[in-house]
Amino acid sequence: MSTPAPQAEIDSEYCYRHPDRQSFIHCQRCGRTICPQCQTQAAVGVQCPECVRAGRQQTAASRPGLLARLIGSGSTPIVTYGLIALCVLLYVIQWVSGGALTDAWALDPSKMASQPWRLLTSAFLHSTSFIPHLLLNMYALFIFGPVLERFLGRARYLALYLIGAVGGGLGVVLVYQLAVATHLASATWAGGLLAPASALGASGAIFALMGALLVLRKAMGLQLTQILIVVGINVAFGFVVRGIAWEDHLAGLGVGAAVAGVYLVTRRPEQRVRQILSVAGIVVALAAILLVCVLSSPAYYR
Repeated sequence: MSTPAPQAEIDSEYCYRHPDRQSFIHCQRCGRTICPQCQTQAAVGVQCPECVRAGRQQTAASRPGLLARLIGSGSTPIVTYGLIALCVLLYVIQWVSGGALTDAWALDPSKMASQPWRLLTSAFLHSTSFIPHLLLNMYALFIFGPVLERFLGRARYLALYLIGAVGGGLGVVLVYQLAVATHLASATWAGGLLAPASALGASGAIFALMGALLVLRKAMGLQLTQILIVVGINVAFGFVVRGIAWEDHLAGLGVGAAVAGVYLVTRRPEQRVRQILSVAGIVVALAAILLVCVLSSPAYYR
């Protein structure tokens, strides 16, 4: 037999927001009495409006900001898709501008003294006379990019791509510098394979991704044989087909492997500063190589 509740306790059970409404339901967070109108269903029990509002504010505060979501990790490879979209957009502009954008951004080794940014901008242009150049590069980026972006995170992946693009372009400059140092004698070596030329395309950056895959294969659980076959075919393709900047490919491959090596040995959270400084050191080294080329033969650079 139950004991009836004291009358004073029954009289005190009124909604804190509507004193004229009696209720025997309490907020499961703060314990205040709430009437049916003020109740919000929760995972367990109900909550009052103030507790619901406080919970939403706490969730919003703990949610990462827009910048953090963009540069952090995620399942959607938005950096890869963004790079593809940018290359396609610039390809259209190359057509519309009648080649003006190509002339302004393509990699001309002789202009490295005054326009070193062409090392990077050339990686976003493609041949307008050979559309498979764009299609093949974008397909390769679509294949290799997402898996690396998800593994590395967006910021480190983008750094790898951009540094690889610059490193690949520097390979083209080094072939030009070799021709300068040998008074163009190297242009006839190996059947003209070392002849200096201008360049454009995302190949250097894409080969940087391949170099990174070689270094990170164990950490990513990939098989070495499959990667070697893909890389080997692409490297050989640059030597077999004329008009392809094989030096861009090899330089990008090496720089990408170097950046990935830094990521691999500094992957613990407490090594973040060391990782950033080491990657910055690679960028400084690339800039130093370019500076040495320009200063050693100023008459050939403008």
